[in-house]
Amino acid sequence: MGREVTLPSYPQRIISLVPSQTELLYDLGLGDKVVGITKFCIYPDEWFKSKPRVGGTKELKHDIIKNLKPDLIIGNKEENRQEDIEALMQHYPVWMSDITTLEDAAEMVLGIGEITNTKPAAKDIVSQLKTGFSTIAPMDEKPTVLYLIWKPYMAAGTDTFINTMLGLLGFKNIIDKPRYPKITPEQLFQLKPNYIFLSSEPYPFKEKHIADLQALSPQSKILLVDGEMFSWYGSRLIKAIEYFKVMRDEWRVANK
Repeated sequence: MGREVTLPSYPQRIISLVPSQTELLYDLGLGDKVVGITKFCIYPDEWFKSKPRVGGTKELKHDIIKNLKPDLIIGNKEENRQEDIEALMQHYPVWMSDITTLEDAAEMVLGIGEITNTKPAAKDIVSQLKTGFSTIAPMDEKPTVLYLIWKPYMAAGTDTFINTMLGLLGFKNIIDKPRYPKITPEQLFQLKPNYIFLSSEPYPFKEKHIADLQALSPQSKILLVDGEMFSWYGSRLIKAIEYFKVMRDEWRVANK
């Protein structure tokens, strides 16, 4: 956002506005210092059940935030609304991330480690990510893929973290438009990707949705995928490494 955030001391009352960064704060050992999360911050379960909730990522409850008296708020450019962040900036230190690459994710982890006095734990997480992702061999044939996130159909396009993950795995995103464009049934019929990935979030695609899509794209191999592994850019990426290794074999079998 082109600005500096100055803290007089390490924060003791943190509010997280982003699920993947909330989980990161837990893995950095900041349990008693996190005083507020969103209703979508489902990990860890003990926090989801016990921590005060400040609304949704795009529907913040400013009165609850005020009552929690945060000395640091952590958000994300894509997850949170600009008007909410600008309003919060008038009263609190607000640290923002903007993540589209694995390098951005590593920088975010180290940055949060720096400002929360948890640098050793942050460095360990980044080390695990670098080592783990270096062991993932991408698909050799670079098949095309359409990654759907919503119904009515919306896809992950360029300039997204999902697009980066697809590329790391050796897939070519068939969508060449930025962000999350809408896809009509007619467009879907014309695209003819090798694969269609149906994400588990934000829209909860299920087996029942496969038949409709198969009719629109009969030549495509349609698979349900765990959206958290493709779009959560915090410490959950450590779990994504093993998921991708297992799924890579399934994708190769499906491609035969």
